[in-house]
Amino acid sequence: MTDETTPRHGRRRNTELAMLTVALSVFAIGLGLAGLQLDGRVPDVLWTFTAVLGSGALAVHVALRFLAPWADPLILPLTVLLNGIGLILIWGLHAEAGDSDATAPRQLMWTGLGQLACLATLLLVRRPQHLQRYPYLMALAGLALLASPMLPVVGLDQYGARRWLSFGDFTVQPSEFAKIPLVVFLAAYLGVKRDALSLAATQITVRGVKIFSVPRMRDMGPMTAAWGIAILILVGTKDLGTSLLLFTLFLAMLYAATQRKSWAGIGLAMFLAGAYAAHLLFWHVQQRVTIWLHAFSPEVYHDPQGSRQVVDGLFALADGGLLGVGFGTGRASTLFAADSDLIMVSLGEKFGLAGLAAVLVATLLLVERAFRAALAAREVFVKLMTTGLAFLWAFQVFVVVGGITLLIPLSGMTFPLLAVGGSSLVTSWIVVGLWLRVGDQARRPAAASEHDGGPTVELPSTVVGEVWNRALAATRSAADGSAS
Repeated sequence: MTDETTPRHGRRRNTELAMLTVALSVFAIGLGLAGLQLDGRVPDVLWTFTAVLGSGALAVHVALRFLAPWADPLILPLTVLLNGIGLILIWGLHAEAGDSDATAPRQLMWTGLGQLACLATLLLVRRPQHLQRYPYLMALAGLALLASPMLPVVGLDQYGARRWLSFGDFTVQPSEFAKIPLVVFLAAYLGVKRDALSLAATQITVRGVKIFSVPRMRDMGPMTAAWGIAILILVGTKDLGTSLLLFTLFLAMLYAATQRKSWAGIGLAMFLAGAYAAHLLFWHVQQRVTIWLHAFSPEVYHDPQGSRQVVDGLFALADGGLLGVGFGTGRASTLFAADSDLIMVSLGEKFGLAGLAAVLVATLLLVERAFRAALAAREVFVKLMTTGLAFLWAFQVFVVVGGITLLIPLSGMTFPLLAVGGSSLVTSWIVVGLWLRVGDQARRPAAASEHDGGPTVELPSTVVGEVWNRALAATRSAADGSAS
């Protein structure tokens, strides 16, 4: 039980440790039950998978005690829980299909790399507001990543789109990593220009009646140019799902910075026009719209490029019922992209509506904590950056779930932390690291913030602890002396 004299940040980390234990227990029990359902025994990989996921999670937890003691205690356990559920699904689907490839171990490797990336983010990004110093460098980095699949040798064209880089047996999707610098660029530019964008605008009137207002091009020019180049690159690589994601991100961050509803309306009209143009220009967009509108038509269903994947996914969801069918039965493992585009179909069939709802609630709670960190942030740039990353995550989930339920056309996006894919997983962990750092900076007392996010936690009374605590006390005394 926590002592009443324990500092508030110590209580936060103790709570986080307790919830991490629960998340890792859920993973270990889930993977063990999956093995019992498939082979009647606990899988041999249980201990390896639990050790890798658990050691990485504990490493991040220990780092938070010293680097970001005021960080939100819910974010890390929720991330580990979702990542663990994804590992269970990927291993179970491939084991059920009799697939002996290394997809699940490779996903575990990417999990470890993602946790290392989260640690690196906590170490390198001591003050998130410093990221706004290089807006155009961030824009250039994002555009270079988006354009890299067009390189002649390593660029890989699959499924009607050119969005991967191939290095032997490994593939990387640069557009996943490009999202972060593009969000940083938009946040930095909007943070500086938000007053001008909010107040300075050209009024569009009809017979003296104001219809709407548009921003001055000298204020919107650099941001619009970078966004336009990004969209053109994505259209050129036929990565239209990421184009949709970045377009809605642009509108959401513009509205968050300026509160101008008319500009959101203009952006929506531009989106509809662009979507119609894409429908006319690209055959695979036409095919996806046809699948969306006529999924149960016999001609569309029996077409080799038709709606069989989506319709069979809907039947698999229905088979799951309330509590799921478990591993060893069902049709999800036979579906194309069951571990990536249709990962939520696999989740619904294996764990039922209850499991599907639990994962969506956990994801919603994770995004809510990110928005809470954005509200608590003191700097405008940090608020916008955190808001942009949280919206990006939430909209990606909406597109995935909307696609498998035929609410919108299936887009081929990945569900963060669950779906197979190293680029998405590592990027998700980097975003989590940024959220943890932002939450720590927002809730850290002003006196503690003067130490630039350095260690403020005292160690137990041991030899090493005494040396650490004396050095910490000397640092505090020096800082107090310089301040006076």
